[in-house]
Amino acid sequence: MKQTVVLFAGAGVGHVTPMTELAYVFLKHGYDVTMVLLEPPFKSTDSGASFIERIAASNPSISFHVLPPLPAPDFAASGKHPFLLMLQLARDYNAPLEAFLRSIPRERLHSLVLDMFCVHAMDVGTAVGVPVYTFFASGASCLSVLTQFPALVAGRQSGLKDLGDTPLDFLGVPPMPASHLIRELLEHPEDEMCKAMTNIWKRNTETMGVLVNTFEALESRAVQSLRDPLCVPGRILPPVYCVGPLVSKGTAKDDSKAERNECLAWLDAQPDRSVVFLCFGSKGTLSADQLKEMAVGLERSGQRFLWSVRTPAGTKDPKKYFEVRPEADLDALLPEGFLERTKDRGLVVKSWAPQVDVLQHPATGAFVTHCGWNSTLEAVVAGVPMLCWPLEAEQKMNKVFMTEDMGVAVELEGYRTGFIKAGELEAKLRLVIEAEEGRQLRARVAARREEAQAALEEGGSSRAAFVQFLLDVENLAHGKELGN
Repeated sequence: MKQTVVLFAGAGVGHVTPMTELAYVFLKHGYDVTMVLLEPPFKSTDSGASFIERIAASNPSISFHVLPPLPAPDFAASGKHPFLLMLQLARDYNAPLEAFLRSIPRERLHSLVLDMFCVHAMDVGTAVGVPVYTFFASGASCLSVLTQFPALVAGRQSGLKDLGDTPLDFLGVPPMPASHLIRELLEHPEDEMCKAMTNIWKRNTETMGVLVNTFEALESRAVQSLRDPLCVPGRILPPVYCVGPLVSKGTAKDDSKAERNECLAWLDAQPDRSVVFLCFGSKGTLSADQLKEMAVGLERSGQRFLWSVRTPAGTKDPKKYFEVRPEADLDALLPEGFLERTKDRGLVVKSWAPQVDVLQHPATGAFVTHCGWNSTLEAVVAGVPMLCWPLEAEQKMNKVFMTEDMGVAVELEGYRTGFIKAGELEAKLRLVIEAEEGRQLRARVAARREEAQAALEEGGSSRAAFVQFLLDVENLAHGKELGN
């Protein structure tokens, strides 16, 4: 009888995507996989039923279970931060999740794996008596910093915002400017958002183990720090299993030419390693002024480019966060005549480009990125050097790891002021594509690519870590029963 692994992904494309890749690792090892999803609280073309249906349709070997929808919170009336309301809504799903888990015979349940933002569901796993693990969709360096964070702020009478760029020392990572932590963590320790987030990071390492989307060679210092008794004084952390890079294979290798995106055909006509790809993730947007400044820098640089442009957000309405912005009006957003003047060496796409396929294309030579972890791993796996332009969440932390520890990127320094000047973009693009420093950077990224491939091969570190995880779950099953 096949055992079933239940993956609780919550919501958010950036979290569902790597968890879907994790599902395939379980499938390869002979397990059935059910991914539990929540209906996002707002319908749009990028969320709600269409998003869930799209994921399910493109992954027929995985079972998907959508929990019965609960009433969405009234974001406008509550006055609370939307993230806090989303956390509360997710906690309210504990009862439907428990009912679903109890519908599966206990002897068939292998484990419950929770997304990093769904750790409140740990109590459900304990009640049902199933081993519970965390899936941390970011890297080990980020996990190490966030695991050490609660002890750093314990007893502090003021927020870390006062520290500005003062470097903070954490085990396993380079010195981290205080300002580069996740913005909400800089608030007063008693601030509701700060407390909620600090609690999430604490609970991430209170499960029976953490599956991390990384490979040991990429972040060896950080991985070792999570095994160090000094990481969280007075606490033994659970095992950390580096099972990545969990990256989509892309669609470029499919036989179906009909579905191939037009930008890939454009890349076919460009010389190897000559094109700069600029893309800022599913949520990253830049101001209209910044887009115009980028265009000037791109034009002056003389480099070939493929640029994914999205309509500026223009609103802080939390409801809008879940909605897809209209397709970009390029004539209004870009300098007059820019598209005409650069048509022989540049292509601008409105809103979306098949990122994995673009990064794996031989013509792609550099990647201007917001430093989201999925994007970072996709570039490492493709062997493409990066220019860091972090925007939000943990991206400034990732920038530190990528430039100082991993050696796979250079930074666009203007991110610190929130505005990248045309002159810096022009100079950095030339550096990465044409200069000796760029050649050395490419060599380092190529070495990381080899390490990533080795980690996933038979006998590789990530394969071995996953096998160890399965063994540990089996040992638990043969030890004492959990829960009741």
